[in-house]
Amino acid sequence: MKIFIGSDHAGLILKKRLIEKLLEQNHDMSDLGTDSSQSCDYPDYAHLVAAKVASHDSYIGILICGSGIGMSITANRHPNIRAALCHNSLDARLAREHNDANVLVLGARLIGEETALDILDAFLKTPFAGGRHAQRVSKIEIGSN
Repeated sequence: MKIFIGSDHAGLILKKRLIEKLLEQNHDMSDLGTDSSQSCDYPDYAHLVAAKVASHDSYIGILICGSGIGMSITANRHPNIRAALCHNSLDARLAREHNDANVLVLGARLIGEETALDILDAFLKTPFAGGRHAQRVSKIEIGSN
């Protein structure tokens, strides 16, 4: 599993902490920016991460901005992206298990570091359940049915 991570300026500090955790766990990951606390546009990073994740079935994305809302809206504009804005580990588990989410979105101004780390752990460890959920997920893409 390859992980691509990106944030805007509001998510930079939390992104750095998540990267530390991912590297501690020996995940194959790439940081797609931003690397600055200067104000920047969240869609730029959401598009970068979503495009990478959409290019391969086993890729996972992580996006962080102030609220997570803008990142999730932007990422979900890409075909085959199922970006889930999560506020707790249950959200993350259900997003993966039931919705086969492939992009985790976090709001750095809304959750603390420990909560974010718990969410990340749940998201990465939970597999898609398949079964009845696979049919539902197949209906997400417009024009797919």
